[in-house]
Amino acid sequence: MGRIISVVNQKGGVGKTTTAINLAAGLAVSEKKTLLIDLDPQGNATSGMGINITSDNLTTYDVIIGEQNAEDAIVGTDLEYLHVLPASIKLVGAEIELVSVIARETMFRKAIAPIKENYDYILLDSPPSLGLLTLNGLVSSDSVLIPIQCEYYALEGLTQLLNTIRLVQKNLNPELSIEGALLTMFDNRLNLSRQVADDIRTYFAGRVFKTVIQRNVRLSEAPSFGKPIILYDITSRGAENYLSLTEELLEG
Repeated sequence: MGRIISVVNQKGGVGKTTTAINLAAGLAVSEKKTLLIDLDPQGNATSGMGINITSDNLTTYDVIIGEQNAEDAIVGTDLEYLHVLPASIKLVGAEIELVSVIARETMFRKAIAPIKENYDYILLDSPPSLGLLTLNGLVSSDSVLIPIQCEYYALEGLTQLLNTIRLVQKNLNPELSIEGALLTMFDNRLNLSRQVADDIRTYFAGRVFKTVIQRNVRLSEAPSFGKPIILYDITSRGAENYLSLTEELLEG
């Protein structure tokens, strides 16, 4: 049965979608059957994998509101072992529609339950908020991966995120654990990056990945070509970092 990992941080621009896409691709090239689920109405994980959504496509919106089976919405990619459950801007409406639904926090868990056994890993790219969509992702997941950029205000809002995770553990998903914090946008030339990295390792004592995602131009370019970094430039430092993260996750 698939291990479900939510990639979560309510701050935008921390490398969340980049991590979801490239970790999913890393797992796929390791021949792990992997599903990347886009739970963000912006649909960046979808476009970042080169998937163009039309009005005919089924998306996470159709799945979470209970109108369609998850399996029918899944699409393939250039990587044999990687599938995507795409998102569109329609997903914005899901939060409003779910407000009056009984057990609204568990809708997505029920929706993806039938497909869990089809995959080794399922990665959820959450929106940059702590709303109902992120909550549904946390309730559906086995663990949480938290990308944190090595810049000013990196720790801002993390207390709120960890409180939300604790509430989910207490009331909705007692099995939820923290997979780890991931240092992103690290620049070894900057004292600030090193200082923030030290602060994060102290804050998340023993729960920070050894792998650090360094600033890399090729990594930033890849989404505009609709490719994960290993298909865009396998020789880049970004590809090296995410393959290292994949290895660390598999060993863990």
